[in-house]
Amino acid sequence: MQALRLIWRDPTLRMVAGLMALQGALLCTFGPFVSVLAVRSFGLGNVGYACVMFISTVVAVTSALYSGIRADQTANRRAIALFAGGVVVAGVAAMTFLPSTISFVLAHALLLPANSLFGQLFAQARLATITLPPPQRDSVQSTIRALLALPFVVILPLWSLAFAQGVPVMTIYPAGLLVGIAMLTLIWTGWPSRGSMAGRDLPSGLSLRAALAEVTAPGLALRIAALGAVSAGGTAYWAVMGLALTPATGTGGNAALYAGLVAGLEVPFMLALPLLPRWKRAHLIAIGTALYAVHLVGIPLLAHSPYLWLMLIPGAAGGALTLTLPIIYLQDQLSERPGTAAALMSLKKVAGDALAAGSFALGTALSGYTLAAVLAAAVTLAGAGALVLADAKRP
Repeated sequence: MQALRLIWRDPTLRMVAGLMALQGALLCTFGPFVSVLAVRSFGLGNVGYACVMFISTVVAVTSALYSGIRADQTANRRAIALFAGGVVVAGVAAMTFLPSTISFVLAHALLLPANSLFGQLFAQARLATITLPPPQRDSVQSTIRALLALPFVVILPLWSLAFAQGVPVMTIYPAGLLVGIAMLTLIWTGWPSRGSMAGRDLPSGLSLRAALAEVTAPGLALRIAALGAVSAGGTAYWAVMGLALTPATGTGGNAALYAGLVAGLEVPFMLALPLLPRWKRAHLIAIGTALYAVHLVGIPLLAHSPYLWLMLIPGAAGGALTLTLPIIYLQDQLSERPGTAAALMSLKKVAGDALAAGSFALGTALSGYTLAAVLAAAVTLAGAGALVLADAKRP
């Protein structure tokens, strides 16, 4: 609980924690339902949704990379955070007031993926804890990441109950708009202004070319690609789970409940990470990947069986490891560049999203959601193996 006390006492960390919880509320409002809306409501089909996923990855990595490097160059992280909050509000507002296939593609392929706030929150937390010993710093980061999952415990079961009562799935957008406005307000009122963290956040002085050279160094690029493959399982999970657990003529109630329970169980596992043995992070990530692969494949196989709920434990335990440890791992790779390190997380995600989109498109084209899950699980295991091998030469 020391991490919670540290977060509560520091105004910047309190702001980061609040925004992370709101980011989680936004994700769980959309996550289980976007694939269903894309495929069944807006007529994009499986291939069309895979294309939306691919475009969103390109937008996400471009925005995150530019935002992270620019944040380090200028140390003006407040302006970048305000832009991130603004595109969230714009994307959700488009679907709230002008719902259509065009608005859906605009929101989910272009505007919402341009939100680079997730990485910038960890960059800001890194700056706020830079004077702490590494174990305390890691504990704070793990706790902040757990706050992303906390809203899932409350919000998704509420959506499950609402849908069971006949509330239209499109209601997620006005609800998401309220969350986006709250995020933008908190950024405006609480994000530190430029120069307020003197001595901790100084302009890097690197040109764009020099910053990109750091990111594309072979050893680092290999680790980003490996972690990207690991994260493909999480992206595939949202697509497969939403579609496998939502009948063609039914509501998203089961999907919302399942996702909420997984996220809820992730929280205690994340908070317990500092208690794990001091093994190499790559090995712990590999263990988490294996657990998550079991969960991912089990969803479509057990979708109509009561044994489905047994997948909650490996899903939550594996998710806690594969969602939290890669953040700390990548921050350590560029400890002097918190903004660029944040961009590494988005590069990891974009690689994972692209691999997940490919697995989803190929699996559904050849067979169905079960093959899509199997292919994504194989990709994640290969990524974990590559990361272990890349770290094998380290002392």
